[in-house]
Amino acid sequence: MSVPTLEPTARLRRSRTRTPNVSARRALATSTLKPHQYDLRPACASLICPDCKTWVPITGIQATVHKLVPHHAGTAREDAPIRCSGSNRRVLVDVKYEVWQRHLEQGGAETDGRRSTRVTRKPKTAVAPAITQILAPLLDAKAALKLYEAHNRSCAVCAPSGRTRCTDGGRLAHLYAHKVRTEPARRAALTVREELAEQREQGLWLLREPQWASTAAAVRRADIQRVHDALEMKLKQLSPKLTPWEHADFESAITMLAKRLKQLSR
Repeated sequence: MSVPTLEPTARLRRSRTRTPNVSARRALATSTLKPHQYDLRPACASLICPDCKTWVPITGIQATVHKLVPHHAGTAREDAPIRCSGSNRRVLVDVKYEVWQRHLEQGGAETDGRRSTRVTRKPKTAVAPAITQILAPLLDAKAALKLYEAHNRSCAVCAPSGRTRCTDGGRLAHLYAHKVRTEPARRAALTVREELAEQREQGLWLLREPQWASTAAAVRRADIQRVHDALEMKLKQLSPKLTPWEHADFESAITMLAKRLKQLSR
């Protein structure tokens, strides 16, 4: 005889939590909240709980008594399941749906049209200096006079009478006058700089002589020891198996090292 098997089936649960319990706290009026903090649409009536700052459904939105569903104060599956003190709190819907929707739309339009009050100033473009201003530090009195005369020959304003000058002509005339006035001082300063440079160079040479004298003896001993070591290494390479050409090269090298050693030993 076969035993019948019963498959477990899921029990149909209610879509919303319904309980007759009502919190003893004072009712929460929707007029005390901002339009974006609650939703009066019948399909998703909800608001932000002032205690836990999370969106909580409102039960009985189309009935007489409205209240928040029981909910936890933390994040689901992350924080401890602690019941929020705002659970089952009565909600006083004292704002009509049409008024709430109009306020929400007006707030969205104002936010979309809002523009930043920060002023971004464009950087000022620096005025490019004139050619005469660029060449001024490089010219002397004679060069400034030649440049001024060349301008007068080609300028239609400065050429006929010579009394009136254009902008460039006035700058060149001012440059020439400035160079004539400052030429003696410039030449004197240039002479002083040249003399100081010459004195500095002579001082360096005078300083090098005692420095070289203090190290000349040690350098001479090192050179003599180096030539002496090379001469000993060369003598060790002497062998009767050398060919006449190799023997000639050997003698030439020995002669040069001996001559160098004699020069250093004087």
